[in-house]
Amino acid sequence: MLGPSGCGKTSTLRMIAGFEEPTSGQVLLDGVDVSAIPAHQRPVNTVFQNYALFPFMSVSENVAFGLKYEKVSKQEMSRRVGQALELVRMGEYGKRKPSQLSGGQQQRVALARALVLGPQVLLLDEPLGALDAKLRKTLQVELKALQQSVGITFVYVTHDQEEALTMSDRIAVMAHGLVEQIGTPAQVYEQPDTAYVADFLGSANIIDVTCLGPSASGGSTFKLGDVVLDAGGAPHAAGSAKLVVRPERLTLEPAAATQPPRSVRGTVERVVYLGGNSDIAVSLPGGAEIVVNRPSEVARVFGAGDAVDVIAEPDALRLLPPGALALSNSTDDATD
Repeated sequence: MLGPSGCGKTSTLRMIAGFEEPTSGQVLLDGVDVSAIPAHQRPVNTVFQNYALFPFMSVSENVAFGLKYEKVSKQEMSRRVGQALELVRMGEYGKRKPSQLSGGQQQRVALARALVLGPQVLLLDEPLGALDAKLRKTLQVELKALQQSVGITFVYVTHDQEEALTMSDRIAVMAHGLVEQIGTPAQVYEQPDTAYVADFLGSANIIDVTCLGPSASGGSTFKLGDVVLDAGGAPHAAGSAKLVVRPERLTLEPAAATQPPRSVRGTVERVVYLGGNSDIAVSLPGGAEIVVNRPSEVARVFGAGDAVDVIAEPDALRLLPPGALALSNSTDDATD
């Protein structure tokens, strides 16, 4: 579940866990409504952002804590604790206290404590939020591998777009308590249903244009400045629209004597070096600005003031309703 602060991600997670009671609707786990079942009786477990480990207990005691209420034998408890710690690669740290562990190690212990109870669903509320960027990337891959290993559903709350794309099989993009779109990472990124989704998930150029109506190819024809172009996706009715195009789907060439097809002429405003790639901001006729992302060795031939042609294939362009950005432009002081 991906979205900004206040959109309802954590509230939804708490309803699944049983910490909040929904005012309407159902919470279905394997087709069974668990809305009336107390939190401690639901087949789910939660990993919180702050890990909530007991500082006076050892790692093994922390992991075994929930098993004490299942009345398992000492031998069975020891076996399951050892198995859970090995699963998260913390088997040799069983006797240490949480204060003797790094942030990443504490996160693994919190995962083991949740997994040792064998939940049907594991709920994770921004569990990597307190870690540094490099460790976050490492643990994102580890968490994905762990989910595939144990074979249960992970419901993961985050506001980090890269994290959602890296880890998910399905993403639900949320805004103001509503799901704007749900789908695979590729579907949500490449085929956003609304300009809000396009704007929130990754970088996107979103430009006001005039749609001229459906095109012969099945998409739409629109006017950008003095140029008429075709856009892919679903046909759009004539009138105002939002053009959405990802920066990496555009190419750039020095302005030629004859303007290439499917292109708009503009002027380079600035080039921003990002390492392997660079963002090239281009001013278009009518005052709009569009960003083109190209490899830095390609981008270095362009400089501020250069006349260029921005080229885009129809399947890289998508028209969306003009009101779709309303949510991303509004504010909400509610908490998750």
